[in-house]
This record gives sequence, C-alpha cells and structure tokens, in this order.
Amino acid sequence: MRGHINPDPDASMRLNKFISDTGHCSRREADRLIASRKVMRNGLVARIGEEYADGDEVLIEGQRIRARTVASGTRKHVYIALNKPVGITCTTESTVKGNIIDFIDHQQRIFPIGRLDKDSEGLILLTSNGDIVNELLRSENHHEKEYLVGVNKAVTDEFLRGMARGVLVHGQMTKPCRTQRIARFGFRIVLTQGLNRQIRLMADAFGYRVKQLRRVRIVNVKLGALKLGQWRNLSDAELHGLLPDRTQW
Repeated sequence: MRGHINPDPDASMRLNKFISDTGHCSRREADRLIASRKVMRNGLVARIGEEYADGDEVLIEGQRIRARTVASGTRKHVYIALNKPVGITCTTESTVKGNIIDFIDHQQRIFPIGRLDKDSEGLILLTSNGDIVNELLRSENHHEKEYLVGVNKAVTDEFLRGMARGVLVHGQMTKPCRTQRIARFGFRIVLTQGLNRQIRLMADAFGYRVKQLRRVRIVNVKLGALKLGQWRNLSDAELHGLLPDRTQW
C-alpha cells in the first residue's frame, strides 16, 4: 500500500494536475519532475499517473507545495499571473508550437490579456473573463507596464531622453514614457501603450539592439518572486487595482 488512501474517490485528482494547479509548473513539466524522481508524496517517491488526495504531503526537490486558494472565496472568473519564459508564444492557437495555453495547461479556458513577444520574458496576465480584456488593454486608460531591458551597448542620457520623448514606430509616435538607467547596459522603461515589439523597435531607432527584455509590472501587479515558468492566482488587492468593480470578478 502506497502513501495516503482517501476513501472518497471524488476528492482525488491526478498528481500532475495538483502540481499544475498550485502554479508550480505545467502538467507536462510535473510529469517530467515525477519521472526524474524529484517528487515525493507522503514520504514516498511519486510515480507517473498516481493520484493526489486532500491532505497528502507533496514535496518537489524537498520543498513542500500547497494548493492555492483565492482570498475572498469563489470568483466567477480566473485571473492569473504568469512569469513567461522566452520561447512561449502568447496565442490561443493550438496549432502554434509552444503556445501559452498549452504551456499553462489550466483546467479552465483562459486567454492572455495582451501580449509579450516570443523573445521576451516576464509578467503576463491571463483570464477566463473575456468581457474585461478590452478595458484593460485600452491605451486611454493609461495602464502602466514596466520593463527591465538589456542592450548591446552602453546606455546614454541622450538615448534615455529620446526614448522617453517618443519614437516613430509602425507609422506613429509612441507616447511619452519614463526611463531610468539601471546598469551600464541596462535600463528601466514604463509604458502606457503596447505596440507590437515596441521597445525593441524604439531602441533600434537609436542604434541599440535589445538582448534581454523582462516585464516586471502591469499596473499594480508585480512579478516579484514568481519563478520563471510558474503562475499564481491574483490576490484580491491586485484584482481590485485592475478591476475596482467587484461585480466583474
């Protein structure tokens, strides 16, 4: 007999699904961890395909993981934050290899709010609530998005001032934004619009090539300590900052 046996079969689920639901990783990555003997359930090395039941202790590389909960109880919709790795494409098209929906492998139908290009990493929000996507993306709402950017040559004051004033991209001037040097080859930029590959094209206009781009904040939601490839549910405070009208939750 292995581990914990729960007499109620309806209270159990596949272990890989439980791991995915905690936000630790996708189901496929959970299977990889299990196959690599890095997952323990109730003191025993877990096996592919085994069940998780309420009360089971699950360790991944010695660290206990727990089910995620929503602070104020049941919501009508799902709202999550993902730390997207490079190589994942922000599309719901299942035919696209490495699409973000397959990567997260959520049990509910969700889709990304906006985009983060394939070569970039960092914070992106996803939801099951299609009614609020346009509201959050509307540029006139001035929702801030903050990025850390690494480039191929030293950042100058002239470059930062030029970026902040605005650059001709896709036939239009970008809106004024905030910039700050954070290293010899790195800077911070805060935008209120989201044109396709905007930062890369803005930098290119000044002869700079973006080598690394990470989004670290969307309005009041911060990337924080969320590990690359992991996701979590938004807190009530974060959701209130995005959608003050709680009836939309």
